[in-house]
Amino acid sequence: MSRIHATAIVDSKAQLASDVEVGPYSVIGPHVQIGAGSKIGSHTVIEGHTTLGIENTIAHFAAIGGAPQDMKYRGEPTRLQIGDRNTIREFTTIHTGTAQDDGITQLGNDNWIMAYVHIAHDCKIGNNTIFSSNAQIAGHVHVHDWAIMGGMSGVHQFVRIGQHAMLGGASALVQDIPPFVIAAGDKASPHGINVEGLKRRGFSPETIAALRQAYKVLYKDGLSFEEAKVALQKMVHENSSDAATAQKLTEFHDFIAASTRGIIR
Repeated sequence: MSRIHATAIVDSKAQLASDVEVGPYSVIGPHVQIGAGSKIGSHTVIEGHTTLGIENTIAHFAAIGGAPQDMKYRGEPTRLQIGDRNTIREFTTIHTGTAQDDGITQLGNDNWIMAYVHIAHDCKIGNNTIFSSNAQIAGHVHVHDWAIMGGMSGVHQFVRIGQHAMLGGASALVQDIPPFVIAAGDKASPHGINVEGLKRRGFSPETIAALRQAYKVLYKDGLSFEEAKVALQKMVHENSSDAATAQKLTEFHDFIAASTRGIIR
């Protein structure tokens, strides 16, 4: 028995695994690939050069793989790559990339994307992220693993959100959030380390304490940005006997050092 509803329109060139389910009135374009175990709800459009991995669930009325909302776009065959086991809820929009970047929008594995989320062209989303309803990110935004986006939040183009960071609801973010940091407000400002989230993910008390100290160095000790980077590098060396802690401090330092838009302060 076919798993594709009779009212769905699936282009003959589309590549769907044999067990993919496609709901009523959905439309699947010619350059789409969908992996095994995936379920596509009703009235959903998947178009463009779009690849989905295995066991993805896309709810009703989603629009996946549409052309980027970029006035420089001239129809180049840019792509959208979605990994495995993602949940993408109702009315979410995710667009392909642009030739002005590397041409690819990417969504990793095990992400939870709630209703009405928008992920724009050239964004790079890691694994295990959560996008609450109505979270909206502009083009070229990078969201690292385990980050959480609050409902109704908005993110400026080219911003980076570090791993295990959390952006509060109804926040406007215009600069980078370092890893492990909570940010909220309009415009978003730092509000400490995401302690509860790190505990739930198995971070040791020693690592959490070190990250709290790193936050203090960056935000509370009155240091300039350059002075803070030097102090954080010193912390990495001071914690070299604890490999896990040193690694997280290194990630904190390196993310900050690589910022081009600047970090929230």
